Amino acid sequence: MRYITLFLFTTVIPTLALAENSTNLDTPTKAILGKLLFNDTQLSEPAGQSCNSCHRADAFHSDPNNMVSPGANPALFGNRNAPAISYIKFNPELYWDDEEQHWVGGFFLDGRAFSLRQQAAGPFTNPLEMGNADNASVVAKVKVATYASMLEELYGEDIWNDETKAMDAITDAIATYESGPEFATFTSKYDYYLKGKVKLTALEQKGLEVFEAEDKGNCAACHPNRVGDNMEPPLFTDFTYDNLGLPRPDKLPFFSMAKSFNSAGEEYVDTGLANNPHIDNASVETGKFKVLTLRNIDKTPPYMHNGIFETLEEVVDFYNTRDVKDSWGKPEIMQNLNTEELGDLKLTDGEVEALVAFMKTLTDGFVPPSKLPPSN
Repeated sequence: MRYITLFLFTTVIPTLALAENSTNLDTPTKAILGKLLFNDTQLSEPAGQSCNSCHRADAFHSDPNNMVSPGANPALFGNRNAPAISYIKFNPELYWDDEEQHWVGGFFLDGRAFSLRQQAAGPFTNPLEMGNADNASVVAKVKVATYASMLEELYGEDIWNDETKAMDAITDAIATYESGPEFATFTSKYDYYLKGKVKLTALEQKGLEVFEAEDKGNCAACHPNRVGDNMEPPLFTDFTYDNLGLPRPDKLPFFSMAKSFNSAGEEYVDTGLANNPHIDNASVETGKFKVLTLRNIDKTPPYMHNGIFETLEEVVDFYNTRDVKDSWGKPEIMQNLNTEELGDLKLTDGEVEALVAFMKTLTDGFVPPSKLPPSN
């Protein structure tokens, strides 16, 4: 399984030659440069794939309808669904919560990158994604791009003399763009509801109640939905990790590809957080993946780390009946299974419908009415 290990860990934790907080540089210009880099399809090998290919701006920075995204080489696929990266700037660095006794934060679905800049570096040299041989290949392509002069103006004309500094400048600009307002608009119907500018329908209101009820969905336990102490809007994730007991998605194209690289003849199993080289308790983290935000969830299918579910209705049904419907199949990883918050929630069909209706209020781009409708 050497190739698989290479995929998971190649160059995702580079040494950073630039300060993580480059506040002395022109942030608006950096964001413009970052957007150009993010959308440049010449930065893959072969050319044709950009960051935007898997995190499309017109799809809330997700790759809709692809279970897993094809790489720059369309015959190669990763082993995980490309998550939406809207609101990514709020993701904290990986840390151990002593009080709750669990890991929080980190970037990628297994938290293996410490920062947004480190995450931005990973796909460039991942053989199953953008496919460049090394960072030098990426830097060489950026050096001849039409926007190369912007990099020189921001980071110095001698930036090309140091490959590490040049790559760090590239990822710094991308991270600045991803930290900008385009990625976090807080313009969902629910945001306006929290501000008192719109009312939820009866079905949506019922769904909110199910979402929060500890004896029902209890979704808010991992997807907090209340305004923070400092009036910050909710992010709908606590950035923790869970093994939800998902069945093995045999239709994942990575599996058939991976077998050709597995001399032991073993089936590949993605162990999630246990893949993270920065944790010291892998055995009790096996099968856990990061809790993602529910913002824009209605518009970012397919769902789960392996893209196994196509609709929100399927997701809620799985949470509701995982342990009582044989048709789901057995969990791929039985270790560390979450049995407290899902599996047999006993939600009625009406409560499932209401819960889905509520989650659809989390889509950005809602236009509130000029005035509230009259109360019933």
